[in-house]
Amino acid sequence: MKSASKYLPLAMVALLSGAAVWHGPIAQLPDYHAFADRQVAYGIPHFADVASNLGFALVALWGICLLAQHREHPALAHGWAGYRLFLIGLFLTAFGSAYYHLAPDNARLVWDRLPIALACGGLLAGVWGDVKGKGSTVLAAWLALLAIYSVVWWYVTEQTGTGDLRPYLMFQALPMLLIPLWQWIYRAPAADRLSFGMALLLYAAAKFAEIYDHEIAAELGRLTGHTLKHLLATGAALVIVARLAWRVRQTKA
Repeated sequence: MKSASKYLPLAMVALLSGAAVWHGPIAQLPDYHAFADRQVAYGIPHFADVASNLGFALVALWGICLLAQHREHPALAHGWAGYRLFLIGLFLTAFGSAYYHLAPDNARLVWDRLPIALACGGLLAGVWGDVKGKGSTVLAAWLALLAIYSVVWWYVTEQTGTGDLRPYLMFQALPMLLIPLWQWIYRAPAADRLSFGMALLLYAAAKFAEIYDHEIAAELGRLTGHTLKHLLATGAALVIVARLAWRVRQTKA
């Protein structure tokens, strides 16, 4: 018989979903596209916000080149489908976010948010596969579809004048809630819990920097909050990929 703690993730998802339904639509802020970065360099507008996406592509390429060859390794096999989706989403984020920041508007924002949602879904599926010891292919596929739906839902509702970010925000929040909970319930190795915990803290700091874009720019000058967000989120992804690589190396040794 399963212990009660194993139902906590499902209860958390149900609670969060219920809160979202009770709250009602969450609209995008009217000044969302008014970023603090106004630099033009090498003919590129919003240069720092655009160029700081390069880190996502580099980390994703490193992860794909390093981990794909070990996808059947016991340390990766169960979670690989999810982690592959995470790395693909991360790589596409570099291009989608750069494209958006060149000329921010809602139409371009779709291509920024879509790969981010895919990366979040992939990370959830990867960790679930790890802790449960089950293949993550089916879950990764479903989460990819839900990720696409979350962004399409926002864009369609935005077009009708009642924009609703709730499904997309769920994809942002669930990894931060479910990953540490799963790792605690299924007694993931301490190194996994520490590494993923560090990555989630970096991502939380990135979201904080995003919210205080202009305030951080006022204090730091050329480094704006949104640029800092990209750098912190890149660091979070780097920690995850480094941990997966170390896991394979440690097991081989």
